[in-house]
Amino acid sequence: MRKKNKEGTKQKKSLAKRIKILLFIIGLTVIFGLIGYAGILFGGKLVVDEEKLILDLTTTIETSDGEVIGKLYNENRSFVDIEQVPKHVKNAFIAVEDVRFYEHAGIDFRSVMRAVYRDIIAMSKVEGASTITQQLAKNLFLYNDKTWTRKAKEAMAAIYMERTMPKDRILELYVNEIYYGAGIYGIETASNYFFSKSVGELTIAEGALLAGLAKAPNGYSPINHPEKALNRRDTVLQSMENAGMLSTEKRVQEQGKTLGLNLNKREPNPWADSYIDLVMKEAADKHQLSINELKRGGYRIVVNMDESAQKIAYNQFQNDAYFSGNTDGAEGAFVMMDQKSGKIVSAIGGRNYQLGNLNRVTVSRQPGSTMKPIAVYGPAMMQDEKYTPYSLIPDQAMDGYSVANVNNEYDGSVSIYNAIKNSKNAPAVWLLDQIGINYAKDYLSKMDIHIEDDGLALALGGLTNGLTPLQMMESFRSFVHSGEFIESYAIDRLYDRDSEIIFESSPETMDVFSPQVAWNMTEILMDTVESGTASPGDYPKALAGKTGSTQHPYAEGQVKDAWFVGYTPQYVTALWMGYDISDKDHYLTAGSEYPTRLTKAILTEMDKQESLTESFTKPHHVKSLPKPINLPKITDLKANYLFGGISLVKGKLSWKGSEDNRIVYRIYREEDGIDKRVGEVEGKTEFVIDHALFQSNRYYIVPYDPLSRIEGERSNTVELSW
Repeated sequence: MRKKNKEGTKQKKSLAKRIKILLFIIGLTVIFGLIGYAGILFGGKLVVDEEKLILDLTTTIETSDGEVIGKLYNENRSFVDIEQVPKHVKNAFIAVEDVRFYEHAGIDFRSVMRAVYRDIIAMSKVEGASTITQQLAKNLFLYNDKTWTRKAKEAMAAIYMERTMPKDRILELYVNEIYYGAGIYGIETASNYFFSKSVGELTIAEGALLAGLAKAPNGYSPINHPEKALNRRDTVLQSMENAGMLSTEKRVQEQGKTLGLNLNKREPNPWADSYIDLVMKEAADKHQLSINELKRGGYRIVVNMDESAQKIAYNQFQNDAYFSGNTDGAEGAFVMMDQKSGKIVSAIGGRNYQLGNLNRVTVSRQPGSTMKPIAVYGPAMMQDEKYTPYSLIPDQAMDGYSVANVNNEYDGSVSIYNAIKNSKNAPAVWLLDQIGINYAKDYLSKMDIHIEDDGLALALGGLTNGLTPLQMMESFRSFVHSGEFIESYAIDRLYDRDSEIIFESSPETMDVFSPQVAWNMTEILMDTVESGTASPGDYPKALAGKTGSTQHPYAEGQVKDAWFVGYTPQYVTALWMGYDISDKDHYLTAGSEYPTRLTKAILTEMDKQESLTESFTKPHHVKSLPKPINLPKITDLKANYLFGGISLVKGKLSWKGSEDNRIVYRIYREEDGIDKRVGEVEGKTEFVIDHALFQSNRYYIVPYDPLSRIEGERSNTVELSW
């Protein structure tokens, strides 16, 4: 009995020992399991790059009416929230790629064991068992090679993602990350490309086709391999039935459909490239958005481009007849803005501009005589007690400064009005010297033009660095808008990837010239277009503007830069022509008449599309500027007697004058020493001399301009004798 008790006690101790050992082993297993799991999670955290979970998205550039004119991207992808993806589309991906997606924790062990068994049999990596989570981890963080190291990292990353992210978030990233071939990324972009519709509108068959492409987008391409694509789609539909997601009847019905492609291929639009480049520059300069950020950030940029005006300008720039180069390669730049708002509606950076080329809209050139209104005459007329449009200024060669009028002809003196209209050089330089260079530069700085030059060459646009067409356009806006400057802009609104608005335009303005000076300049520049240096070409409606050209430094008598800067009641424009490289073999054979003609051609075509304003409207609070008076040359003065009246005998002088009734005719009688002015008439062409009996005198007529207060040439002399 005692022996049995001892044996029982011994067995109990043995059993207890075994249990302790088992518990110890289980404990160690749990501990090592936890350590291993923690190691997997830690390793997964090292593999998962949070930054790469932020997918690159396409930035779109679109007009205010929603027309997309350009896209910027590293990967052409539009992100779609998983809630916007129909259930049957999500089911298609799950059925064909990972039927137990909502059940596993990142790894489907049944698939893994099957794949391992087959790999061992084949003695190589022949079959994958990747879940959707693993595929996402591989695509985002790892290389696409079949190695055990990569698979281990993939597994760790998948488990970590499953622990830290909801299933729907993982599926959302997956359907947005997939590459579909043809440079298309993500299901939303693919849906628009293949079917011209958003993912929310996809049918079951269409969703199955896109799900099937995930495995091999090029091999199953519905464009290049339609039969393979159809078979792959049907395989997906069968998988959906097998998973209980489709009835047999519905599967058969969907398999009976064609591919139903409705491709939405973007046609190239080279006419928009110049404007897109301007938008990119503005995004960088004003909004600190680099090109790299735009290509990944998924911004939506609403711009101010007028598609019709942009296309018209682009097409007109293709006409060789407007470019007077001595050889191929004559270039040009054009920019136009809405004068009220400052919105840039058109920009042409070159005749055949492509993204990445030199955008000449923002390249500095010598502005020539287009500088005169903003640097000399506008500032001078702000001193209205000294200088008005009809103030006379010298028109003669200047000592100490080598400047000549274009035709080497001088009038001695000229009104500011006619100096502008006929683009005389000598008066501009003289006037700048009188008002002071620093005074002129103060006005330029108000128009955001900051130059270092301190010489009188400033009057003629002789600058060290020149000005851009963009700057010239902005500066002339002050004349059409009551003397107020506004900075032009291409970007109207800016949205981030979450469609939150991060910028909306609200441009600031600056008063530069008085409304009266601005209107005076407008009237002068209208006349310049009508009958002055800017008269070449045809445009029947309201236009004011100034021409400019510069001499070529290496080709005598030829032109380096040619300009026309002008404005209508609606728009302000600047157009430059020349060569990118100005050497002895590259020069323009004609000057500003060509940019003037081209600008008018663009406006004429725009007017055909939508009628432009007929005339400028004078602001109520300014005075009209009278047209200049052209004094006639009188060569037919006649004299005869009249009989009757109190005086009995009178002398009558008559002549042919001008139809302009504002002209005053002064009548002079020759005398020893200084001739005597005996009278004057306004708008009449005859004069009566009382008490002419027994008088013998010689007379002549001098026309007088009451605006500029100058006399013209004296007429022929006649003698009134008895």
